[in-house]
Amino acid sequence: MKTIFEVTPTEKDLDISTYKYQLELTKKLDDLNSDFNQNTLNEIILWKVNRYAIFRKKTIDLLNKVNPEDDVINHTLTKDILLNLLDKNQKGVRLAMASTILRFKNPKVYQILDQRVYRFINGKELKYSLNDINSQIEIYLEYLAKLREVCEKHHIKFEEADRILYKMDKEYNSDLKLQY
Repeated sequence: MKTIFEVTPTEKDLDISTYKYQLELTKKLDDLNSDFNQNTLNEIILWKVNRYAIFRKKTIDLLNKVNPEDDVINHTLTKDILLNLLDKNQKGVRLAMASTILRFKNPKVYQILDQRVYRFINGKELKYSLNDINSQIEIYLEYLAKLREVCEKHHIKFEEADRILYKMDKEYNSDLKLQY
């Protein structure tokens, strides 16, 4: 398995224009600059997994406390949001989906927790207990910190990191299957 530390990103690697996933919906979500509502969350979930989930008002209100202009993570708010999104009564949302919702709220602070990106920056498969929400939150916060370090070291724009590193893992680790 190759990691970002064994590869020097090429110009081609860093070219975000080759990221071709649900182009119209991706553009729409990337251009969001308003409060989230149920429809916004539905589109994000459809973008990620083609699944529908109903959110409590409290969860939506917490999400709307994220300032899309911030460039520093608010750990307390992030933990509160994740606790609500990952609550056992919130159907249809696990850690990857929660990170996707946060990424579209503010990509300068949050990125999608993806198996490919995780293994590319950590050199190991992503594993966590679905029953331990606090552990999941810590994994995500550590992932964001490591991702920011990688971005600084390799001059990758943080807002594009999940997509660029996803593409790089697919290219450099094409022979490795994902663990589901």
